[in-house]
Amino acid sequence: MNLNLENKFFIVGGATAGFGGATAHALLAEGAHVLAIARNADKLVAFAKEFPGKVETISGDITQSTTIDKIAEKVASRHIDGLMLNAGGPPPTAATDTTMQQWDDAWLSVARWKIELVSRLLPQMRQNGYGRIVFIESVSVKQPIQNLVLSNALRLAVVGYAKTLAQEVAADGITVNIMAPGYHATEAVKRVVKKRSETSGVSEQQAQQQIVQHIPVGRMGDPKEFASLAAWLLSPQSGYITGQTLSVDGGVMQGIFG
Repeated sequence: MNLNLENKFFIVGGATAGFGGATAHALLAEGAHVLAIARNADKLVAFAKEFPGKVETISGDITQSTTIDKIAEKVASRHIDGLMLNAGGPPPTAATDTTMQQWDDAWLSVARWKIELVSRLLPQMRQNGYGRIVFIESVSVKQPIQNLVLSNALRLAVVGYAKTLAQEVAADGITVNIMAPGYHATEAVKRVVKKRSETSGVSEQQAQQQIVQHIPVGRMGDPKEFASLAAWLLSPQSGYITGQTLSVDGGVMQGIFG
């Protein structure tokens, strides 16, 4: 399928690893241009060299207002075809062990920056009468995950915001969707496995096996599989899909609406 992404312009957070890296590569493979945001400047330089003339970069923490200022300045007056809101998640912790400082930090790292960045870029999309916005969250918005209370709680706030926004901007040609990944071979999942190992008193290999045995397809996901759906949601082909939370989890969610 031709996603019609040739020469379209996308902004991708966390673009050098995990879901962000896989999605940026998928978009570039379709002929798109990407503004890649990540904290590791060396990785960004290497990434840009892979795709000469196709990649622009901003080195910084996308969850910080200073980086958001740089993004808004760099793309001012440009036609933004799509925005992928993606960054690392909060640390694993149980509800009874979480401090108020951790709650405050998680609000900033999970929710606030996404609202700020969208608010800064949305007027340009509305003016152009087109846009694709994709939030990368977690299956924790559909079913709580053990020892991930910060993700369980605050990602739901993002979904509430995104669903409301989707209804407000649909008539402007802008779609807003949420992707809810399950267990994939990423650094974030490695942290979850490590936490489970520590709390359960088993090895990390055993902890991972405990997780995999509950995944119907019998394995961790590949970020490239995730990226194929992300690229489609960011494409013109997805124009009749908005306000949805789509699980990408190998069948982990047992509910009728997945």
